[in-house]
Amino acid sequence: MTIDKSLKVKRGGISTRSVLTRVERLEKMRADGKFDPESDSPIGIPKTRVVKISMKKKKKTKEEG
Repeated sequence: MTIDKSLKVKRGGISTRSVLTRVERLEKMRADGKFDPESDSPIGIPKTRVVKISMKKKKKTKEEG
């Protein structure tokens, strides 16, 4: 049985994730100083948003001549 063209995932399912996994969140919180593995529990930690980086296009300068 084949999959209809409209249901296929384009680009292999690569997309920007909106949240991190638990391990990634713990690493980010440790780097920010918000999580101490000795005293804090990894259960019930807050979700951490992924910062999307977009490249701005450079404006072309007008050449005088």
